[in-house]
Amino acid sequence: MKKKAVVCVSGGMDSLTALAFASLEHDLYLMHVDYGQLTEGKERDSFLQLAEHFKVPKEQVYVFQTDVLQKVGTSCLTDKSIEVPKTGVNPDTIPVSYVPFRNGNILAMATSLAEAIGATAIYAGFVEEDSSGYPDCREIFVAAFQRALVEGTKPGAHIELIMPVIQMSKMEVIKAAITLQAPIHLSWSCYEAEELACGVCDSCRLRIRGFSDMGLIDPAPYKVNVAWPKGAEVYDVSR
Repeated sequence: MKKKAVVCVSGGMDSLTALAFASLEHDLYLMHVDYGQLTEGKERDSFLQLAEHFKVPKEQVYVFQTDVLQKVGTSCLTDKSIEVPKTGVNPDTIPVSYVPFRNGNILAMATSLAEAIGATAIYAGFVEEDSSGYPDCREIFVAAFQRALVEGTKPGAHIELIMPVIQMSKMEVIKAAITLQAPIHLSWSCYEAEELACGVCDSCRLRIRGFSDMGLIDPAPYKVNVAWPKGAEVYDVSR
């Protein structure tokens, strides 16, 4: 019998790839958090489609809601009055898209769920090397949370944080997703839009760059005309 794993799934490409890795050796329990983000409708749709794709039983699919991060504010992902940056990623600064300690909140929820169901692992799609500079995406943060998890759960819980893509570039994440035959076309990355991806927010830029570096065209729909590499073809998950 496979051991249980809680997988934190936003609906984006990084968490999808982490989910694909988890599916290789664990009984999946999927967790999605609605924290008041602008694109929650699209993200939740992607999450539910991914749960269906990986044939996860409905009783093992969890959607948690919290208004804490929205009330805290200061992020363009939760506050419509703050403009989503469109000038590109600056790795030396923490952008206004950073939601204060979001991943800490998500991991805390995942730890509660994992301990309650007897899971031995928590997977998440945090990416340090190619992220937008979020402090709670770093490997040092995950290691610190692992220590807190051990101290804060009951004896014998033995829950391990597994971050399979944390040291990957976006191109490497896409390459891994393709190798694992993960349904990239079901994922959504845009910070701003839910119908056509804006193509210019930090998340869209990173995603586009990853596909371009792979010599592929992203199957996601974009509002802008993206300058894909010459001769590139749309990635087809059915191949």
